[in-house]
Amino acid sequence: MKKVLFLALAAASFSFTACESKKEEAVEQQAENVEAAGEAKADAMEDKADAVRDSADAKSDAMENAADKMAPAGTTETTTTTTEEVKK
Repeated sequence: MKKVLFLALAAASFSFTACESKKEEAVEQQAENVEAAGEAKADAMEDKADAVRDSADAKSDAMENAADKMAPAGTTETTTTTTEEVKK
């Protein structure tokens, strides 16, 4: 009889612990909210990093294009002198 009573008491206690309480659900919801806020912040930071990277790429491209329009290295400008300049 004691074993049956003990088993019934054990079964009843397991059934109570298996149910989630309102307080536990509220804490779990808070944890999910914190996680979602962290994910949103991380996404915003990634978007900002992408914008900075894109801006740097555009500036670099513009500088390279400007450099391409310059005279190639090693070339010199040619000047002509007249005979009057040589006499002076």
